[in-house]
Amino acid sequence: MNRLPANGVTNPPVSLGIIGACAIIYVFINMMGNPRLLEAVFASLALWPLESGRFLPWQLVSYGFLHGGFSHVFFNMFAVWMFGLQIEQAWGSRRFVLYYGVCLLGAALTQLAVQQVTGEYWPTIGASGAVFGLLLAYGVMYPENRVMLLFLPVPIKAKWFVLIYAGIELLLGVTNAMPSVAHFAHLGGLIGGGALLWRWGWRPGMTWRR
Repeated sequence: MNRLPANGVTNPPVSLGIIGACAIIYVFINMMGNPRLLEAVFASLALWPLESGRFLPWQLVSYGFLHGGFSHVFFNMFAVWMFGLQIEQAWGSRRFVLYYGVCLLGAALTQLAVQQVTGEYWPTIGASGAVFGLLLAYGVMYPENRVMLLFLPVPIKAKWFVLIYAGIELLLGVTNAMPSVAHFAHLGGLIGGGALLWRWGWRPGMTWRR
């Protein structure tokens, strides 16, 4: 069976597969009645610091499919649906998977590096780093489209939305505000996505000189 039609998008799209996988895993974890089993899942699949003794190579990807609460998984998957599906329709599934994976990996490597410097021990979970990469891609592809911040219900052009959100994350990371949130991982996803877009021929002036 041909899984890649003329537009290069699988049926169903990969972005919807990511949403489904994260939702199923979230529900499964919350249905667990065995604390030891729950601990074993997070010990194996969450992204642990290199010095923790719990780091495993596959955690560089698996952490992105775990979420800590309903709002965490809901807003991340809402962003994948809102931005990722449109990007996948434009790029095709193969390029989308590569980009999403690079963003997820960039977020993980950045988080590990920051924890090496700060000595923080806690594990990291969630697709937020990859989502930040999708935000960048959306801002690059559709810079004039208007989106809204949850805490600022005013339509903002996507190209400025990306910069504002990145600036907020940088400020929160440097000041260690909301320490339970991996702000630098979010930025790492954005940087990883930007690096791949650069390799594909994009330059910042193409977006922010408009």
